[in-house]
Amino acid sequence: MALFGGKGKNPGAEMGFMDHLEALRWHIVRSTVVVLVLAIVVFCFPDFVFGEIIFGPLRVDFITYQQLCRLSDKLGGVEGLCVKEINFSLISNSLSGQFTTHLWISFLGGLILGFPYILYEIWRFIRPALKNTETKPVRGFVLISSLLFLLGVVFAYFIIVPMSVQFLGNYNITTEKFIQTLPTIDDYISLVSTLVLATGLVFEMPIIVYFLTRMGIFSPAFMRKFRKHAVVVLLILAAVITPSPDITSQMLVFVPIYCLYEISIFVSKYVENKYRK
Repeated sequence: MALFGGKGKNPGAEMGFMDHLEALRWHIVRSTVVVLVLAIVVFCFPDFVFGEIIFGPLRVDFITYQQLCRLSDKLGGVEGLCVKEINFSLISNSLSGQFTTHLWISFLGGLILGFPYILYEIWRFIRPALKNTETKPVRGFVLISSLLFLLGVVFAYFIIVPMSVQFLGNYNITTEKFIQTLPTIDDYISLVSTLVLATGLVFEMPIIVYFLTRMGIFSPAFMRKFRKHAVVVLLILAAVITPSPDITSQMLVFVPIYCLYEISIFVSKYVENKYRK
């Protein structure tokens, strides 16, 4: 794979350093404009965005809680899995708190919705540095990366966020009710945005492994050799993402992430067979 400005077969491969900076600037400008336009659209629908989406996990009738209750019944009534009440509400302790939250969520929504276009601009930037034989295998980069990221966002929203909210919001360090949990809207938004973005990036694992294998850093043999170590790391990651000590909740997070690891091994094997014969 040629470096940017390398001697690939594509016309843009002979661009100079300053030309690349100028091209990069316009890629960034277009991406920024798209994100801002989408953020404005999100900003214009606060009742739907906040009432139905952002604050959805704060309602007992949220679809995830309903399904967890059904799962609890099938498992014989697993304690702590079924959510029947959420004993806290959010507060705003600053005059501009709700407005700044509105702005941040609008930007975050624009970033998530515009992520496929950002990847498209990244692809347009690196494409001139690729040879014709290198272009075809990564042509689906934008589509696959976008799907994985959005899948991670959905997974975090429907699985990780509700379980984290339920556990942290109802957690007490003593059996005596000396402390009342009064989370601010900033606390809640920070938790949701961090989990959603982090999980979206974690779901990019197969894409990252693809490029690391192309660069010779990873190999399927390496990933198989350290599979046991990876399992331990992923279990710790699942425990961190889901603070609930309930093993069922942790497994709901661990299993999909581990499946991504196994898929990444197949991706690495494909790259090795394709380019290292």
